[in-house]
Amino acid sequence: MKPLAIVTGVGPGTGSAIVRRFHEGGFAVAMLARNVERLADLENALPDAFAVPCDVSDPAALQTALAQIEACAGVPEVVVHNAVGGAFGTFQDIDPAILERNFQVNVMALLHLARWAAPRMAAAGKGALIATGNTSSQRGRAHFAGFAPTKAAQRILAESIAREMGPQGVHVAYLLIDAVIDVPWTRERYPDKPDDFFIRPRDIAEEIWHVAHQPKSAWSFLTEVRPFAENW
Repeated sequence: MKPLAIVTGVGPGTGSAIVRRFHEGGFAVAMLARNVERLADLENALPDAFAVPCDVSDPAALQTALAQIEACAGVPEVVVHNAVGGAFGTFQDIDPAILERNFQVNVMALLHLARWAAPRMAAAGKGALIATGNTSSQRGRAHFAGFAPTKAAQRILAESIAREMGPQGVHVAYLLIDAVIDVPWTRERYPDKPDDFFIRPRDIAEEIWHVAHQPKSAWSFLTEVRPFAENW
């Protein structure tokens, strides 16, 4: 049986690239997202990748999805929490309900995934749980009030889980993406930017593959990626 990876937030950019990289690496891949059509297209294109439509902000739906995955493919070796909820505006502009929903997607879904996956990985003696994050996890700009607090909490939660599960053989890591990801809507938003302004989804996926396969003597928790010309 092929090793199993679970990827949440399988969209047209980073999520799909992660699925393709792990599929190329010989994994069966369970794909979680709300967009059924997108998942179906990937499922048809990639043998051993299977769709599990799910809103990860719904704890009951997420638990049902994970039970379905385990019954079908067993315990995962890798879980990548790539689903993201975002909203932009000042603390006075944003709808508080949006911040609460983003917290459910970015933080609580990670907690539920970890509570389910980490004990199973520890019992198996191996496993990697990786969350994709960004610069908002380290600073709160004025117009990021609906987003940055949830990513900061996500990073701290991941670190707490990493400190507990690392000695049990489970590698937990946080990939900080300090860049604009190259997807159609960002190209439209930044039409005058050169290609090297953007980070390519397949390069993000390659780094996630690398982190997931680090030897136990050299695990990292916080990994940063950015284009060479990014001002940081």
